[in-house]
Amino acid sequence: MNDESKPLSRRLVPYWLMGPGLIWLVLFFVIPLYFMLRLSLESGTLETGFEFTWDWANYSDGWDRYSEQFFRSFLYAGTATVIALIIAYPLAYAIAFRGGRWKNALLFAVVAPFFTTYLIRTIAWTTILSDDGVVVDVLKTFGILGENGKVLATPSAVIAGITYNFLPFMVLPIYASLERLDPRLIEAAKDLYSSSRAAFVKVTLPLSAPGIVAGTLLTFIPAAGDYINATFLGSTNTSMVGNAIQSLYLSLRDYPTAAAMSFILMAVILIIVLIYIRFAGSEALMGDEEEAT
Repeated sequence: MNDESKPLSRRLVPYWLMGPGLIWLVLFFVIPLYFMLRLSLESGTLETGFEFTWDWANYSDGWDRYSEQFFRSFLYAGTATVIALIIAYPLAYAIAFRGGRWKNALLFAVVAPFFTTYLIRTIAWTTILSDDGVVVDVLKTFGILGENGKVLATPSAVIAGITYNFLPFMVLPIYASLERLDPRLIEAAKDLYSSSRAAFVKVTLPLSAPGIVAGTLLTFIPAAGDYINATFLGSTNTSMVGNAIQSLYLSLRDYPTAAAMSFILMAVILIIVLIYIRFAGSEALMGDEEEAT
């Protein structure tokens, strides 16, 4: 039975199912995005009022003033994403294939930090990385830090905080990809005289690519706009673009420039994501199971 022969009520079912999601998207994303775009093209001050004047200079001014924070944000987010991937893949692999009856407990340990607010988790790191903390003492003992060395208020502290806070977003997608992997494929590779290493490189790693791509996107995108870690674990020399936008909105009350910078941030992230998906391949994101099997 083709679509035209179906009753109208049945043909409308998919649209009714999409309705609540579309309404939510329009109300809480499209409409606010429109007002923010309009605000980014206004001029004036909080005292005199803002007027829509198609002031595109807000974009160039924001970029000129805070380009350093933009580059720093993507550097920190990219570094944290790579470190999270290096930590998350072996962890997800161990849980999926070696977890046994402890699998659920290990997964709970991964998501357990989410039971505490993001702010509290970040503040806790200020204690962990404090100058008189255990971490600094150990680093000084092994000669990694000098006698007057410190970790807090450095780029390393900010990157460590970002990595810790977003690590579960990397672990869970990779685990999901590994968990649904058919072990018989690995056994077949070994039956065809592949070593464990070759079976991992040619079977396990490609089939877990969707989890890797999803995990890196879920980690990098929010990390690029983060400002909490830079606020509590960094200094003025480690501020990110999120800190600049927060300052413009809450302190300087320069709403048009803040809105313009928000759009620049979204545009750059979108470009990076599209390039990444282009090189990674859309099938790596969605999972081309027919080709893999």
